[in-house]
Amino acid sequence: MAGNVPAAAKTSGPPLEQWHPPLSGDIDIRIRADGSWYHEGGRIRREPLVALFASILRREEDGEYYLVTPVEKWRIQVELHPLVVTEINRRDDTLYAKLNTGREVAVNAEQALFLEPAVGDVAAVRLPHGLSAVLTRAAWYRLVDSAQEREGRLQVCSAGVWFPLQ
Repeated sequence: MAGNVPAAAKTSGPPLEQWHPPLSGDIDIRIRADGSWYHEGGRIRREPLVALFASILRREEDGEYYLVTPVEKWRIQVELHPLVVTEINRRDDTLYAKLNTGREVAVNAEQALFLEPAVGDVAAVRLPHGLSAVLTRAAWYRLVDSAQEREGRLQVCSAGVWFPLQ
């Protein structure tokens, strides 16, 4: 499957919204709640391979997750969120979330913070293609440290948007 991803997509992000192949089937890949990837029961330890798979991952309207190339579409299993925010940092007025794949995303109106009740109301970030990433405890604590009380609630501001943390 990795051979079907155009070379340009490996650096700039593939145009998943343009790819609509028929379902190829189910593949035994599972993403656990801690963000670790498994294939046929064995952990995928090669970080570049995980990053490649994450770059072609999308969640569709049926709520299922798929690895998609221009010619293949494989359904995989995701326990909670497919990605994890390992660090959160502020540059100027914007928070940036570093993902477990090494990618960094700006927190803004489109890539919004939300609270995840399944893990004790720790924040998660909405990502393109229907994906999301839950914050690690360390990233969550760093985020809370930067919060301010506003309108009687603990909140953080990023890119001009206020996000409640409680």
